[in-house]
Amino acid sequence: MDRVQAWGQRHRAVLSDVGVAIFLAAATLQIERANQTGHGTAVTSLAVAAVFLRRRWPYPTLAVVTAGALASVIVQPMSGGLLLALGVVMFSVPRQPIAYAAGVSILIFGTGLVVDASGWWKIQSLAAFTWIFGGAGIGDGVRSRRAYLAEVTERARQAEQTREEEARRRVMDERLRIARELHDVVAHHIAVISVQAGAAGHVLRQQPEQVWPVLGNIREAADTVLREIHSVIGVLRDPDEAGSTEPTPGLDRLPELIGGLRGAGFRVRSELRGEPRALPVVTDLAAYRIVQEALTNAHRYGDGAATLTVDYGPDAITVEITNTIVAYRVNTRAGSGFGLLGMRERAAAAHGTLSTGPVDPGDRYRVLAVLPTGGKS
Repeated sequence: MDRVQAWGQRHRAVLSDVGVAIFLAAATLQIERANQTGHGTAVTSLAVAAVFLRRRWPYPTLAVVTAGALASVIVQPMSGGLLLALGVVMFSVPRQPIAYAAGVSILIFGTGLVVDASGWWKIQSLAAFTWIFGGAGIGDGVRSRRAYLAEVTERARQAEQTREEEARRRVMDERLRIARELHDVVAHHIAVISVQAGAAGHVLRQQPEQVWPVLGNIREAADTVLREIHSVIGVLRDPDEAGSTEPTPGLDRLPELIGGLRGAGFRVRSELRGEPRALPVVTDLAAYRIVQEALTNAHRYGDGAATLTVDYGPDAITVEITNTIVAYRVNTRAGSGFGLLGMRERAAAAHGTLSTGPVDPGDRYRVLAVLPTGGKS
């Protein structure tokens, strides 16, 4: 069903032309038979050809059909089928359709007055041209509406892009501000500690009994640094985390994470390679957060299952998360992309690398992170 709908969307114009051509051919044949002109086949062929040529060559098609209509006015009676074709062709005139409709109407009406003034100088004759102006007006309205919708869609897209760029800019500005503040605070107090440490060395050699106040100053300066760092970095934390004393998460908490996902109905097949060992704190935290974000994305956009592999190598730890891609979820629930950005920043902070994207044969998505451990066990 989806394929049929997609095919219909791609060929909507052709299908509409076929429908209009069938209607126009039937109407033209009936009109020409009623008038007994003997030109039913030629007029019908011209009308049907005009339907299919009007989109690509609107002005030449309009000229040919107008010429045919003028010829029918001269030989009498005017072809009703060609009048219908004029309205259909006028629908596709892209620029100034009302002006062209007025010109065609004047030509036909003027020719009719010359050939048969008494027959054409009637209100019924003027009413026939409402079809021509109607086709031009409807076509102009449809094109105006399409242009308006396209403009609204483009403005919405640009507004969304602007909001995303503004959000990213604000995030970067805030990071730079915090980095500058943290640099200024830490640099000042580290300089104080350095001076006090130098003084402590001098006092220890000259007057050992007076070294304790100097060491107290060093400790106080160090405590001040920690308090300032805590106050500056604290603005980045969630308010709910303010009173938390939970230790920094690491790979030792993977069973808890996987258990929670399995409890939510998400199937995770995990594999451990190598011998687990203590990792640097930054590396351990980065690995855990990358696994957490990747499994969360797999849960949201996948088919309900994922595979996790953790490989403890001699100099690095490798984590790999793969899941099956479900196209309709990706298209209808596309995220902001900040999850991938966060994972890359985590990997970069641990001096590692992160690669994401589909893998052969293209129906699976993989997140692969390689984080160095410095060869420490």
